[in-house]
Amino acid sequence: MKKLLLAAVALVALAAGPAAAADLGRKAPAYIPPPAPPPPTFTGCYVNGGAGYGLWNIDHSSSPSIDGDFTAETTSGGRGWLGTVGGGCDYQFGYGSGFWSNWVVGAFADYDFMDLHRNLLLSCGCGAGEEKESSAWAVGGRIGYLVTPNVFTYWNGGYTQSRFDGINFSSQFDGDPVASIGAHTYNGWFIGGGTEIALSGLFGLPLPSGLFWRSEYRYSSFSSANLTVTPTGGGSLGVENMKPFVQTITTSLVWKFNWWGH
Repeated sequence: MKKLLLAAVALVALAAGPAAAADLGRKAPAYIPPPAPPPPTFTGCYVNGGAGYGLWNIDHSSSPSIDGDFTAETTSGGRGWLGTVGGGCDYQFGYGSGFWSNWVVGAFADYDFMDLHRNLLLSCGCGAGEEKESSAWAVGGRIGYLVTPNVFTYWNGGYTQSRFDGINFSSQFDGDPVASIGAHTYNGWFIGGGTEIALSGLFGLPLPSGLFWRSEYRYSSFSSANLTVTPTGGGSLGVENMKPFVQTITTSLVWKFNWWGH
């Protein structure tokens, strides 16, 4: 019986030996890393929203002065916050390492709701009141260059309008109301520039492929307007010639809702 058992064990060992040796000699398959994701494209239409800080300066003078001409020009300034929303479309000329593949052009429109305010002193020195820029909108185009596959730097420009609220002036001596100027919408132009960063894959973050982060500076210049200064009791104290300049810095998130890869 013992001899039969030893013979069975020997047969099993002989049968398993070649298979085990074959397993030991077989190499594990080489690891092949997954292909790198394609670089982002800036082609597509988008919506954006964000916030920022702004300031305005108004060069102004009044007429008539004592000699019937405009008084010497005075500059007043306001500061405050703003929110911005907008949308547009961009086109990246190509992909790869070619010169034109790094250029992007686009068109856009946006709207700012604002609270940029500060006291404005009449050029005649006869009263002061708070002036507030409450809104602005702009339409324009932009052109830029990809400094890296994820970073787009650009310049923009176009047409803009801005709404400044009416001003109620009070006496600097007793605080009584003395005059007012009505609200006015100014027409002008703007130039600016900024950067836009594709967030997908940046620093290994698992973010959607259509999400971008934009930071922008903008300078706007508006046409001057002669605004009637109306005394509290009625009539007219002449006009105040007003010419605003506005600067803003904003940061916003951009969602390219028809983004596609390549």
